[in-house]
Amino acid sequence: MTQRVVVTGMGVVTSLGSDLPTFWNNLLNGKSGISQIEAFDTTEYTTKIAAEIKDFDPSVYIDKKEVRKMDRFVQFGVAASKMAIEDAKLVIGENADPERVGVVVGSGIGGLGTWEDQHTLLMEKGPRRVSPFFIPMMIANMASGQISMVTGAKGPNSAAVSACATGTHSIGDSYKMIKYGDADVMICGGAEATIRPIGMAGFCAMRAMSTRNDEPEKASRPFDADRDGFVMGEGSGVVILESLEHAQKRGAHIYAEIIGYGMSGDAHHMTDPDPDGAARCMKKALNDAGIEPEAVQYINAHGTSTGAGDKSETTAIKKAFGDHAYKLAVSSTKSMTGHLLGAAGGVEAIILGLTLQNGIIPPTVNLDNQDPELDLDFVPNKPREADVTVGLSNSFGFGGHNATIIMRKYEA
Repeated sequence: MTQRVVVTGMGVVTSLGSDLPTFWNNLLNGKSGISQIEAFDTTEYTTKIAAEIKDFDPSVYIDKKEVRKMDRFVQFGVAASKMAIEDAKLVIGENADPERVGVVVGSGIGGLGTWEDQHTLLMEKGPRRVSPFFIPMMIANMASGQISMVTGAKGPNSAAVSACATGTHSIGDSYKMIKYGDADVMICGGAEATIRPIGMAGFCAMRAMSTRNDEPEKASRPFDADRDGFVMGEGSGVVILESLEHAQKRGAHIYAEIIGYGMSGDAHHMTDPDPDGAARCMKKALNDAGIEPEAVQYINAHGTSTGAGDKSETTAIKKAFGDHAYKLAVSSTKSMTGHLLGAAGGVEAIILGLTLQNGIIPPTVNLDNQDPELDLDFVPNKPREADVTVGLSNSFGFGGHNATIIMRKYEA
């Protein structure tokens, strides 16, 4: 017998806020979290802007001695997880069996800052100056590892690493673990911290990012004819998933129910997306949910603001939904949050859950001149009240990794 799976807790660390009310209100008000980078000197960089978190104090969430042993991406993940656990009123060891609580919080890149700092030490001062914490701080699975240590979660523990699909894969994999009885509760999502000189230099070299440096708040403009690349973000989005039975037993608040999960591979190109792959992914999620395309009313799009990516996703939605694609509301909240890479799917799952609970669809901001080739309803510039009962969230990553989750408004 399979279990129904529900969302009972949420935690966010983003440039738009690191608590749910602030984050949600900023989204609905169309506020941008994108600004000039302050972490390092960007004089020689073609892109000088990002959705940088400038007020994060890890010691609020983590013992100061432990902070030094964690890369920034792990700090984000631990903070978001603690907030999600508190939001869910989950007390591991009291109202949840530690051996039935798991963690899957992945990262697309991992400890880039640690790698960069330690490489500098190696080059300048030699191998004996490299920290013994270098490897355990850098590896991409360490958010999951540290979260389990901090929370006492002793159930299934792993970490997805699938570029920008990581957060959605993490949540989808966790959904399956609960659905098929491997856990009662999962702490899941993504964490990323790549606003570093080497990370920015690499993406600049690819010409993948916006260079609208004089208007940072207008730089991320998914589906707009004047889009010129994505804007990097950082942070973490973590949700608490539970079996419905477990959630009901402890009287938990339920945001939404996860009913479907799809995955696919493009088998096409390192960075250029194939709409057939994304369409297959959405169809698999619909099939897993046991619903027809017409049941879906809203899509939180991957929508990164790149020329090829937005075009490919629009085509994929049409392939997956047919004529119903033109009746869907589709928005990209990356227009405000920037692109959190491996953490994007975690943050956007939270947005989808809040959309279902509150009946308000966040907009795609900066959609002032919609690309005529992209002719769907992208909810331009203003939020929209709508009784959304079923919604979908897409995440696609370099390497042709595709992931989709489907949520439904919770009904007992």
